[in-house]
Amino acid sequence: MNIAAPLIEVENLEAWYGRRRVLHGIDFSVQPGEIRVIMGGSGSGKSTLFRHLLGLQRPVSGSVKLFGIDLANASERELLGVRKRIGVSFQGGALLTSLTVGENVALPLREHTTLDESTIRIMSRLKLEVVNLGGFQDLMPSQLSGGMVKRAALARAIVMDPRLLFFDEPSAGLDPVVSAELDELILRLRDALRMTIVVVTHELESAFKIADTITVLDQGEILMTGSVAAVRASDNQRIQDLLNRRPREVLVDADAYLKRLTEEEA
Repeated sequence: MNIAAPLIEVENLEAWYGRRRVLHGIDFSVQPGEIRVIMGGSGSGKSTLFRHLLGLQRPVSGSVKLFGIDLANASERELLGVRKRIGVSFQGGALLTSLTVGENVALPLREHTTLDESTIRIMSRLKLEVVNLGGFQDLMPSQLSGGMVKRAALARAIVMDPRLLFFDEPSAGLDPVVSAELDELILRLRDALRMTIVVVTHELESAFKIADTITVLDQGEILMTGSVAAVRASDNQRIQDLLNRRPREVLVDADAYLKRLTEEEA
């Protein structure tokens, strides 16, 4: 039986900000057709890992491969090829406020293809239909609600039919009903368009609803990777604290804190 190669391979990834290490030897892979949720609290390293997965930040050590291509050692031509095969929906939508919704969605097609304008308009409107924004192409981003901005950003992310879709905090700032609708949309995209989807979130309810596999991050380390059921049943105290929203006890060592400040100043 042929086993498909992973679309994402992360091996022994480390990241530092100055003298502070924020990712500690991260290892995981994502298979085609999978919805992988990367979950963790604030300061867990999710955003730093997300930037590495997109090739926006290069590893200090270790590697990140998309479609078998090592992003740190790829040529500009190879990186452009990779970026044409992925879609990204950022946390705040990142729509260009001077363009209409339709123009925002069409932008990747205008930048990266030689399609004629008629075809571009048709394709962008089709993707707006997919995210339930049919007929909204002439509105400006300022005229949209928060949930509509998220969906418009998603339409732009999928307009070139990427094999791999990245979602940064899709439910952030949304009410529970709109958040649930967006979760359903993510599931439909995977099933209808056969996309592999990586979602970075701290929203437990959303993560448990959409994930095939969850990777739990805490303080730059992977605590575990497993199914929703396995994560729920984990006996790891830090995971249970996260799931049950229990604050972690913080012990302040005055001498260690002073030493760290002195080293940073030096």
